[in-house]
Amino acid sequence: MDKRLFLQRLSALVAIPAAPKFATAASEPAQDLAWALNVSVLESCSCPVFCQCFFSGKPPAAEGMEHHHAETAKHYCRFNQAYQVNSGHAGSVRLDGLRFWFLGDAGDDFDKPKLDWAVLHFDPSMSHAQRDALLGVIRHLRWYRPERWNSYRIGDDARIEWTADTKGATATLGGGAIAELRLSTMMGLQDRPVTMSNMGYFGYPRNSGFILMPSTVLAYRGDRPFEFKDKGTNGLMTTLEMTARDFPT
Repeated sequence: MDKRLFLQRLSALVAIPAAPKFATAASEPAQDLAWALNVSVLESCSCPVFCQCFFSGKPPAAEGMEHHHAETAKHYCRFNQAYQVNSGHAGSVRLDGLRFWFLGDAGDDFDKPKLDWAVLHFDPSMSHAQRDALLGVIRHLRWYRPERWNSYRIGDDARIEWTADTKGATATLGGGAIAELRLSTMMGLQDRPVTMSNMGYFGYPRNSGFILMPSTVLAYRGDRPFEFKDKGTNGLMTTLEMTARDFPT
């Protein structure tokens, strides 16, 4: 990507204009490539702000375990990630506007050969051709591959709602019956959002920088439920980009 364009995108994201368009300020991927993807993600996890897994690869002890001996404290990173494709294609299949949701528990150590468990859900508006094309794209990254997990499955299709504005962001899976995340923008100097830049995100080669949004709700209400309310756990929003050019054969 052209460096000047990348910096312009980052500036637009950090500024957060009044409309929720800030989450999708992205150019159209190059059509001469076999595939390209530009996607925004809302993430919340059970770690404190900012999730130490990005730096150490190991989650902290679970909340409420402070008085337990370190060897018996439970460590885990339970997460919700709600994705919205801003623009993209795989061959002739358009991916614009698609939504998918990835959730699970990455366990106590990201360096392990396999993480604990994960579930991938698609919005029912997605066609079979779009689903197959999107899977082909995101599985260039190890994070989304079944072999990365001790337990991995594709869950039932469910409606994904995804909104973001200057105050925060909200996403629900199945109207919140399956999963939910609610984030509140952390404001810093000059009443502008606190951001982080130049940090990697699960193998994506580029991102726009991270807006810190502590979580007010992090919940999965499926077969392995977890829920955190008003705990101020980690939350963020960023826009990610990758193309076939980043993964030469």
